[in-house]
This record gives sequence, C-alpha cells and structure tokens, in this order.
Amino acid sequence: MKKQINKKTLRLRTFLVFTLILLAALGCMHLLHSYQEKEEKLKASYTAEFTIRRIESQLNRYLAESDLMKRLLESDYEINEEQFSILSEMMQDDAHVIKVHELAQDGIVSMVYPVSGNEEAIGLDMLQHPARKKEANLAKESGEYTIAGPFELAQGGTGVLLFNPIYITDDTNRSSFWGFSILVINWERFLEEIHMDRLEEASFEYRIWKKDMTTGEKITIAQSSSHMSSNTLEVSCTVPNDTWYFEIAPIHGWVTRAQIWFGILIAFVLAGVISTGYFQYATRHYKDYLYAERIKRIAKEASEANEAKTRFLFNMSHDIRTPLNAIIGYASLMEQHIDDRERSLNYLQKIRSSSSLLLSLINYVLEMARIESGKMELKSEVGYFPDLITSLQAVSEPQGQKKHLQIDWNTDLQHNYIICDRTKIREIFLNIISNAIKYTDESGKVTISLKEIAAEQEGYAAYEFVVEDNGIGMSEDYLPHIFEEFSRERSSTESKVTGAGLGLPIVKSLVEMMGGSIYVKSKPNEGTRFTIRICFALPTEKQIQKKQEQLHTEYLEILKNRRILLAEDNDLNAEITETLLEEQQLKVERVGDGKECLRTLQEMPEEYYDMILMDIQMPVMNGYEAVKAIRQLPGKRGSIPVVALTANAFEEDRKKALDAGMNGHIAKPLNMERLLLTMGEILSDCIFS
Repeated sequence: MKKQINKKTLRLRTFLVFTLILLAALGCMHLLHSYQEKEEKLKASYTAEFTIRRIESQLNRYLAESDLMKRLLESDYEINEEQFSILSEMMQDDAHVIKVHELAQDGIVSMVYPVSGNEEAIGLDMLQHPARKKEANLAKESGEYTIAGPFELAQGGTGVLLFNPIYITDDTNRSSFWGFSILVINWERFLEEIHMDRLEEASFEYRIWKKDMTTGEKITIAQSSSHMSSNTLEVSCTVPNDTWYFEIAPIHGWVTRAQIWFGILIAFVLAGVISTGYFQYATRHYKDYLYAERIKRIAKEASEANEAKTRFLFNMSHDIRTPLNAIIGYASLMEQHIDDRERSLNYLQKIRSSSSLLLSLINYVLEMARIESGKMELKSEVGYFPDLITSLQAVSEPQGQKKHLQIDWNTDLQHNYIICDRTKIREIFLNIISNAIKYTDESGKVTISLKEIAAEQEGYAAYEFVVEDNGIGMSEDYLPHIFEEFSRERSSTESKVTGAGLGLPIVKSLVEMMGGSIYVKSKPNEGTRFTIRICFALPTEKQIQKKQEQLHTEYLEILKNRRILLAEDNDLNAEITETLLEEQQLKVERVGDGKECLRTLQEMPEEYYDMILMDIQMPVMNGYEAVKAIRQLPGKRGSIPVVALTANAFEEDRKKALDAGMNGHIAKPLNMERLLLTMGEILSDCIFS
C-alpha cells in the first residue's frame, strides 16, 4: 500500500475524510433537527387540539340554543312571530356571533330575527337554493345538525348556517319533516370568539378547510395572513354532519433557516478542522515515506547507473573496436601496398565503410543522449512523401540487392504533403527498413507499405507504416525488451549483424515525440512485423505551392558559374570543399578566418560573390561574429547569403546559426548533395524574391 502513496492519493484521502466527517456531522444535525421538529409538532398538536375543542364547544353552545326552538315545535307548540322574536332575542349572545335566527317551514324561510337588514332572506327555499341545498337536504335526510358555509349571505356579509332539522310526530306516531331552525353565524366574529388570532401571535400559521360534498375539492374556509408552507401538521375537526381539517405550522418552520444554516456551517467547520488535522498528520508521514523512498531510489539509481555504465562500456568497447580495427588494419595494409592502385582503392573502400559505421554508432549515442536529456526538438517543415519513398528506395534497394532480397513497396495515400520533421521521419522509416534487410536471410522477402488511415482531427492526416519480413525473428520473451537501450537478443558475434542496440530505442522515442505509436510482432524463424501509426498536420495550399516550386527548380543550373567565398581555417577541409564545388562548375575563393572574410567581401565589388560558406569555429573571428558584422554592411554586401559549415550538428546549433543571421546550416562531414541542394534553394529564394 505504501508504494501507492503520492500527493494525489493524499489529497484524495483528505477529501474522503472531509466528506465522511461532513456527512456524519450533517447526519447528526439532521437527527437533531428531526427531534426538534418532532417536539415542535407535538406542541403544535396540543395547540391545534385545544383550538378544535374551542370550535366544537362554541358550536355545541349555539346548537343547544337552537334545540329550544326545535323542541317547542316538535311538541306541537305553535309559535307566532312575536314569540319567535322573543325567543330569538333570548338566544342572542353578547358578542353577536349569532347574526340571524331563521325558521324555514318546508325549507322556506318564513320568520327571521332580527328582521331589519335581513329582509332578503325571507322566502329563500333552502332545499332548492344552489349554494345551500346540499347541506339542507343532508340535514333533512339524516335528521342531524348540519353546518354549511361559510358563504355570502343573501342579506350581505359572510356567514355559516347551522341547519337543525325539525320533525313533527302525528297521532299515529309517524314523523314528518316540518322544516329547519337555522342559526346564521357571523363568521368573522366566530373566529374572533375562538381567538384564532392568538395562533398568529404565538407564531403559528394555520388553515381550516373542508371537502366539497360533490367534487371532493379542498375548500379553504379560514386561514392566517401569512403564506402556508407545505410541511404542516393536519388535525381533523368534527362539526355537525361534516369534517373540517385544521392545518398548523410555525411561521418560521419547524426548524428555522438560521438553525439549518448554522448546523451546516458547524458541519463544514468540524469537517474542515478534522480533515486539516488529518492532512497535516498524513503529510508528515508522507514526507517521511518520500525521504525513505528517495534514499532507496538514489541507491537503486546508483546501482543501475553503475550497471548501465558497465553495460555501455562493454557494448561500446566491442562495437567501436570492430570498425576501428578495420580502419587501422586496412590503413596499415594500404600503406604497405600504396603502389598497387587497385588494392589501395579496395582498402580505401573498406576504410570508408568502417568509418561510416563508426560515425553512425557515434551519432546514435549522441542522439540517444540528446533525447534522454530533453534537448531533442522536432522541426516543422513541409514534407513530400514521394521524395521520402524515393530516398528510402535509393538506400534500401542496393542493400536488398546485395542479399538477393525481394523488396515490395505498397503505397495508398490521399495526401502527399504533410507538416513534419523530414529528417526524423526518414530516420524512423530507414531504421526499421534497414533492420528488416539486415535480419532477413538471403533470397528472403521484405514488404513495405505506407497507407493513409482515418484521422480523428480535421486538418490532420494519419498514416500507417508497416515493414514485414520473413527473417530470423525474435522470441516472445525478448519482445518486451526490444526498445531498451543497448538491448540485442543476439550479439553481433552470434547474428553476424553489427549494431549498437540503439536504433529501435531512438525510433520509439521519435515516434512518441510525434504523438505516434509503434507495435511489433515477431516469431523466431518466421519473421517480424513493425507497425507505426503517426498523425501529421496538413500544410496549406500556399505551403504546398512553395514546396512544389522548390521540388521542380533546377538548383544545379542556378549554381553553375556562381562565385563562392569559403571561410575555412582547416586546410584539408578547405581543399576537399573547394575541389567538390569546383567539380560542380562553381568558382571558389578561400579565406582563413572570419575577419579576413569580412575584409575580402568589402574589398571586392558589391555583387562579386554570390554566397559565403562560413565555418563556425575559426581563429581571430568565429563564424557567428563574422556573419553579424556582415549583416551590418550597407547595400547588397549586408544581405549576401551565408551558409554555416560546421561540426556542430545539433538542432540548437542550427537555430543558433540562423539566429546569428545565416541563411542555412550544413553539418560536417559534408554531404555534397545536401550542400548543393541547400545552396541552390537559398540562391533560388534570393533570385525569385
């Protein structure tokens, strides 16, 4: 478990501690609030039941008074209007909650007290009136008290009607409906009488409602002035022949918002304090762990470095000695047989071949070192696949012919132009192809295919490069180590194939720098298949047009009879360069350092020289200083093309030369074709610009 500890894991664990503590604290707060809500609901329940008892008690009081009139009529006592008025006056309460007392024989209001102001009620048929008939008929059919309303009264105002049905018994003991004794309750005063306002004073909000007898819809018959929340306590209240529902809740909620937010704040503070303490504790242990791991890593790296140094020296000792022995040996033989031209040329050819191998080995080591140090940078330029294929064929075909191999090329491309580092792409492909040729026996077969595949991003093209051979192959156990430095399944002594074991690690590093991938499949004595997939940006039409112009320009024709000023302090290098250039019909004049180059350029006519080939490391004045001084000269002298010829062959050296004011960069040892191509390209740009 300790090996998996890192800063990300530590932060994740701290976050989990914070989350768990926060959830636990919030859970405790929820339980506390639930208990508080339970207590508050218990208090509200007592308040609601007390209010309901007052409502029931008050209604029963009014019904008791109404029963007096009912009993008189049911005992066959006839009541005239004067008697009705006297009795009704006796029934009036001090608070005037009973607004009107009515008698409705056969359901039709015939007597009203007081008459003044209530004339509109006389003659109303309660059994047929749209707003009253449901409750009136219910009272008639059930024979029980029935409450109706509240609703607007015919004589004005809002009231509740208490229907008290009256039945007369005849001589045969049969009862028949006589009518109603009706009390009209002033609804506002009734609410005042039962002190509903005290609920709001006690910070409660309430609502009284009932269900419509026909539709079942909720009808609000009284409510507080404040807005009712959804979380209320509901208690039923039995009224004459109906049920009212009483909802109650604290105005600020069962648990106030302040309490909720305070609880959340406490939970976050508690979680923050505990998680911070845990983080500090875990950080101390993590630092101890890192220190211990660092000591282990340093010891391991020291051991690995020592092993790598030993392995490197062992590999390099063998691989460098092989071409060196050949160079020294054939040089000695050539010295002994210097008069034999044919034999000397043969020895010279072998010396050149061994020198190339030695240079290749040194380049591999330097390139691997640059990649590992992070100094390797990719150029961004327009590449042309047909040129790449031609150059690959030019190198691989002669190699294949020597071993009588069948080399098949297959291409399927929609985009020939890409933005890439042409040199590195060529290096990747050539390395894989060369390996296939090297490790394939005579008369074998190598198949090379390059096809375009679907790209995920617009403006890009993806390519798959496959090299397959039927050579000696590799074992399954070795495949995981194929891209390790200095790794070879068989030594050059066993396989009879020279190599340092750096080519494939460099290829893999370059492919990954380009955002690509490389895969390998192989079986002993059956062959190997390398697959490389890389996605490249596509150039613009302008970039393609420029590249096409470069490809079709006759650089060599442009270079004929051009006058070149060569700044080179080494006599041997100068002689070789002068001879090679003059063979291409160029006129070359040589100076020994940068200062002499600057003086000669100033002494000769302004357009006398077409180009300067400038060595970098020279006495008196080096190439960088010289080109900077040249760029300060007036007229065309200051804009003369300058190409660096230097043993400093890395990309940063090329950039440094260009930044100093040079137009091009050629690395030593000189590749004449590359030099002429660069010179022609630069002069072409000067002519057509």
